Amino acid sequence: MKRFERLEGLIAAPFTPMHEYGSLNLDIIPDYYKLLKRNKVIGAFINGSTGEGVSQTGEEKKQVIQAWSEATKGDSEFKVINLVGGTSLAESVEMASFSEEMGLFGIAYTSPYYFKPATARVLADCCTQVAAAAPNIAFYYYHIPVLTGCNVTMLDLLNTVNGSIPNFAGIKYTHEDFMDFLSCIYQEGGRYDMLWGRDENMLSALALGSFGAVGSTFNYAAPLYLDMIEAFKRGELLKARDLQKRSIDIIRLLGKYGGITVGKAYMKLIGLDCGKFRLPLQNMSPEQYESFSKDVAAIGFDELRSV
Repeated sequence: MKRFERLEGLIAAPFTPMHEYGSLNLDIIPDYYKLLKRNKVIGAFINGSTGEGVSQTGEEKKQVIQAWSEATKGDSEFKVINLVGGTSLAESVEMASFSEEMGLFGIAYTSPYYFKPATARVLADCCTQVAAAAPNIAFYYYHIPVLTGCNVTMLDLLNTVNGSIPNFAGIKYTHEDFMDFLSCIYQEGGRYDMLWGRDENMLSALALGSFGAVGSTFNYAAPLYLDMIEAFKRGELLKARDLQKRSIDIIRLLGKYGGITVGKAYMKLIGLDCGKFRLPLQNMSPEQYESFSKDVAAIGFDELRSV
């Protein structure tokens, strides 16, 4: 069995920068990488939900992979993980192979979400094929049942895999089943790297012993989460709780102004304009952006934002 280092710290899920009319704007990715490094983020989880991977062509996703590979070349401490999941297993295999060819740290695979695996055995078989296409880099399963509709528990998946996938490094866990999450932490003597994926309740994951996380708000509010982790480690639980509440205040504005697309508005406020999201997602109007900016000021975002 391969052993990959356990990731401890914040891994941002970057937005894919777009020009005004929706074409890729990859020229700003080197600056994006520098922004994340400056704010002590340890990696990037590319082509995921935040990165609009499902709204891109295969060729576009390869361009994003290559851009991040080139921007981070020579920085072995910064881990780039590419989401290769989708509705086509064959395309996932192709993207996995290309990710290894480009020298990424790892890949992530999520359940197909049109024809869905009905059992842990079927899901494990899919994982086996994708992981085998990139055997020398880390493989993570990305558990996000709210979007995939695949409700196989991760403990069942790990029990079914049972060590048969040599490069299975861990799971990005974006769900609220803490019983399942903790069970996976203990699986096979703590072999698997369990990365938390819900920014709004990260403190709960810290309490269970998970100090690695993947999230979209780390793009623009990394200092808040780093302060929360340090407060927790020092036993300053009230401070950690207060910081989690401030994270929730930031995330509530996503819900108020339209969901995931609001993240790019936050990026614009910190000085890195990533454009807009593609259809079918709806972006803010200029009037909404003005109102959003006032709400952001009211919650003290400038005290917490990435710089």
